[in-house]
Amino acid sequence: MPALSAYLIVGATAALVTFATVPLVRRLSVRIGAVAPPDERHVHLVPTPRGGGAAMMLGLLVAFGAAALIDDFSGVMAARTEMVGVVVAAAVIWSVGFIDDVREISPPAKLAGMVLAGSIMSLTGVSILFFRVPFFDLLFLSADWSALVTVLWVLGMANAVNFIDGLDGLAGGIIAIASATFLLYALQLGNEGVLDPNNPGALWASITLGLCVGFLPHNVHPARIFMGDGGALLLGLLMAASTMSVGGRTTEEFSGQAFFFFAPIFIPLVILGVPILDTLFAIARRAVKRSAVAEADKEHLHHRLMRLGHGHRRSVLILWLWTALLSAFVLYPTYTGEGDAVVPIGVAALALGLFTVFHPRWRGAAIEVDHADLDAIEEANARLRSPRRGRRPSP
Repeated sequence: MPALSAYLIVGATAALVTFATVPLVRRLSVRIGAVAPPDERHVHLVPTPRGGGAAMMLGLLVAFGAAALIDDFSGVMAARTEMVGVVVAAAVIWSVGFIDDVREISPPAKLAGMVLAGSIMSLTGVSILFFRVPFFDLLFLSADWSALVTVLWVLGMANAVNFIDGLDGLAGGIIAIASATFLLYALQLGNEGVLDPNNPGALWASITLGLCVGFLPHNVHPARIFMGDGGALLLGLLMAASTMSVGGRTTEEFSGQAFFFFAPIFIPLVILGVPILDTLFAIARRAVKRSAVAEADKEHLHHRLMRLGHGHRRSVLILWLWTALLSAFVLYPTYTGEGDAVVPIGVAALALGLFTVFHPRWRGAAIEVDHADLDAIEEANARLRSPRRGRRPSP
């Protein structure tokens, strides 16, 4: 496997380029109208640029170029068609999201763009070849099934990230934790000889981590810019590329793991448990209401946390910690060969769950303080809804 320092250099390159270009992208977003105004579906109070995904796309391109110049990645870059395929697919899916940020496009057109990106990945060799099912045998996918599962995997990952991008810093922080975890996981599998040293999964994870780290300083509450659909879909595609490269290409089992740890393909389901769970809830909720799957609402996990009394920052922190706990389920047994981590991490998860549900009720004063965010939002929305033109000011 390439040295850890090589991955850190590429990740740092992605972070620095993204961080440095966000102010330029912010001004460009305002100029072209890629701005999200406050409304009933969102929690921000002032118009905020939402073209941050453009800075991430630039960071990806520069980091990819840097990796091509590092000798450690010569074996990884040997599969040129596959590597370029991911970059082209990333450009396609970012373009679809960015267009939607500037001028809203129809859900079918947006879906078609995501399918096109997934198809490009499949055609260039980035695909799921093996699929493990707990308590069953290893499934060898045919070419047709592999293409279908690959496209569905890209759709699922991209939409999962897009669904949770509802609070300042939430999506960027969760994907940063997930990509860092997956980088360490892939490196360990490579060191144990389970994964081919030229597998690109760890490289895509390091670039994804760098993009999030570079963007987060501009996106934490109160956010000065949003990543928009362009950034969310881009991060989802990169996580799909990383997880498919690692989990869908090995027939070997890695000992010392519980049943779902034997199957690398299920690792992202654990790491990305928060956005995937939120996605499933959103689909079920909208199916019951007979509304469109793409229709936005304020019933996501982060919105529920705020209604429980948690402020904006605390809601984000809780979901970050939850993602970190889920990630620990992967890393601890992977690095120790023991599955005993289930007990202490389960206790920690329970404690976090109790804190999430009961903490605001223990401190009545905290509820009033934390509800200030929601009260301000409702007041701002009320001002937006009330027609004031032509009215004289009250005496």
